[in-house]
Amino acid sequence: MSEPSDPRVGLYIDFDNIVISRYQQLHGRNAFQRDGIRNFDKSSRDADPEVAAKLTAATVDFNAIIDFAASFGTLVVNRAYADWSVPVNASYQRQLMSRAVDLTQLFTTTTRGTKNGADIRLAVDVVEDLFRLPDLTHIIIVAGDSDYIALAQKAKRLGRFVVGIGVAGSTSTSLAAACDEFEDYDSLPGIVAAVASDAVPGSAKAPAASMDQTPSKARKLTVVPMFSHTEDARFEEPDVAEDIDPRTLATELLVRALKIGHAKGDDEWLNTGTVKNQMRRMDPSFNEKPLGFRSFTDFLSSRSELVELNDEGPQRLIRLRPDADVRS
Repeated sequence: MSEPSDPRVGLYIDFDNIVISRYQQLHGRNAFQRDGIRNFDKSSRDADPEVAAKLTAATVDFNAIIDFAASFGTLVVNRAYADWSVPVNASYQRQLMSRAVDLTQLFTTTTRGTKNGADIRLAVDVVEDLFRLPDLTHIIIVAGDSDYIALAQKAKRLGRFVVGIGVAGSTSTSLAAACDEFEDYDSLPGIVAAVASDAVPGSAKAPAASMDQTPSKARKLTVVPMFSHTEDARFEEPDVAEDIDPRTLATELLVRALKIGHAKGDDEWLNTGTVKNQMRRMDPSFNEKPLGFRSFTDFLSSRSELVELNDEGPQRLIRLRPDADVRS
């Protein structure tokens, strides 16, 4: 039983968005449409075994998503939006129902499927819940669609803490910025970081992953405008910035946060927790774990040429090295 003072969380899952994004993260742009996954039934005798293997490899672990959402407080709203008559969606029903997820049915009203249906229904439900449940403290949106930017901004204006969860490669940068916190699906506890491949994992065409391959090299953190959810709709061409190293971006973010901290006060040394909070405010998608670091301290220690740590007192402190080569 939850305590009255516990934070109260609303979890809203755009199911098609996250499932399609994960499949295409592993198997390439437009793969969901190309492989006909929307109406693919891997339990059928006539099912293509190669496509079935690709679909299995791209299975989304919703238990990990729900567990992460529960870390913010008591889940009082737990909904997933989809057409549950579609075979690929129906295969998740048992897992979701075992976690008390309310499966909201989106009926197909046109030959183009439920295009934008989840976006609109989810947004309407969130706005209604914001006013119907005044004790709701957190809104968690599982999607990467830029259509949810206004929803995230509205929830923040109404005093709620907004968390987004999306798949790398299919998340709007503006949506991540509109949230108080944004998490990459691959960074959730229990999720193995994806290595994109055009072939079925384990097949002769699939590239072998080396043991020393770091998460930052194995996957891209680039975020792009989200696509429509229907099988026959034209998909957005992703704007992939492949030359940008996520670790370089994180280092630049750290330097900017330290400069701001030094400029706001006279203290030479800053609390590391304060610095991380500042980095998350500047970029809600920042997380050291997908970059290959077990903790924020490990990340800071790896940047010793730029920053200096002080562990002698009761707090762990940090400052920019006076002789550090940083651009102004």
